Amino acid sequence: MNMPTEPNTIAPSAPAPLPKRSFIGYGAGDAANNLAFTTATMFLLLYYTDVVGISAAAAGTLLLVVRIFDAFFDVFAGRMVDKTYHKKLGKFRPFIMFGSVPLLLLSVATFSIPALGESGTLIWAYASYTLLGLAYSFVNIPYGSLAGAMTQVSTERAKLASARTIGAVAVGSFLGIFIAPLMTGSTDLQPLFTTLTVIFAVVGTGLYMLTVFTTKERVVREVPKVSMKQSMSTLKGNKPLLLLCISSFLFLTGQLAISSIQIYYFRDVLNALPLYALMSTINIFLTFGLAAVMPRLVKAVGKKNLYLAAAALMATGGLIVFFAPANLVWFAFTGVMVTQVGVLLVSMLVWALEADTVEYGEWRTGVRSEGITYALFSFTRKTGQAVGGALAAYALAWGGYVSGGGGAQTEHALLGIRAGSGLLPMVFAVLALVVMIAYPLTDAKHKEIVADIERKRSERLTAALLERENLER
Repeated sequence: MNMPTEPNTIAPSAPAPLPKRSFIGYGAGDAANNLAFTTATMFLLLYYTDVVGISAAAAGTLLLVVRIFDAFFDVFAGRMVDKTYHKKLGKFRPFIMFGSVPLLLLSVATFSIPALGESGTLIWAYASYTLLGLAYSFVNIPYGSLAGAMTQVSTERAKLASARTIGAVAVGSFLGIFIAPLMTGSTDLQPLFTTLTVIFAVVGTGLYMLTVFTTKERVVREVPKVSMKQSMSTLKGNKPLLLLCISSFLFLTGQLAISSIQIYYFRDVLNALPLYALMSTINIFLTFGLAAVMPRLVKAVGKKNLYLAAAALMATGGLIVFFAPANLVWFAFTGVMVTQVGVLLVSMLVWALEADTVEYGEWRTGVRSEGITYALFSFTRKTGQAVGGALAAYALAWGGYVSGGGGAQTEHALLGIRAGSGLLPMVFAVLALVVMIAYPLTDAKHKEIVADIERKRSERLTAALLERENLER
């Protein structure tokens, strides 16, 4: 007599490590993103005030309105991503492939405003930057979601986050070393911006295609096309995502204040514009150094603790920048670099943290929805960028900054620049740190969640196989 036997539960196999080309290709994608994004965050405010002649207050309102609108559009883009699935390219790469060229061409239009009078100039500025933001949503939401679908291993996610940070910093460093020193206000900068963005459109297309053809979604997806109800259910009760979103909003507010106004700080407060290029050069070495040790740091102390330390560094650096006397240039520069270390660390960590919250949502609901999760995260980051960029512009307006950049600024104008580049980052970094203290999803807890997801998936597969066997008898 044959005794009944227990069905074998299929044990999840250990995932194969990602090939090196995947890290390179993923990093290339963020380099392409930042040919549009970093160019805008570093130079768009200056382009509006010193090249086009838009007042600082009007430019601040433009940045606030357009970026807030763009943040809401991220949610729509996230839903479109969740609803889409291509048999060969998956959920995310089709958007990168077909959205890249429109995005890069709109970057050219944003930095090529013709002389149309005061009203016509503002209309062009609003329209071009709005369309640029919309195109960016349809490329960046899929790109950011892609990392969570490539691997569930924390150390590999840290490597992917480092790779995208390297790509972003490479572009930012190029702009800082070779382009920022030209922003003296003594020459016509319009031909420079037009030529630069046209070249970036060609280079960026190649980088995006590298991402498309070297990356692959490898995480099992039981629900390829996610309904609106399923998307919302994965967000409801996702406390780690909520806290990460709030903290990122605050951190990005401070970071974008720095990015938008830092060139004014070097040029007008310290009278040392060449130091901007030096900062960008040092950033390259910092980025590669931090990227090399990031997996070990994550393994040793965890992503949350590193995030808290990074926010503390940004706050400390902002304090130095605000109070450093203009004649103590190297002391002020030290403050800038301390801030940069904090920014770089968070930039590397935050994407891996966001990917972890995807598993938390899947663990609670059984549905994996990277698109809407990343969209909500991106929404809060873009609102932070909107507020930070606007506050930087308003700090200029409060100080009485004189557009054109060619003459000396008043002491009050210099105080406004100090506040935007030092005080705002300090305050918002402290607030971001306080929120993140309550973040509950440690690396150990995430590892347990992933194991539980795999166990439940194996049980469902075993049950499905047994049901099929019973039907075939």
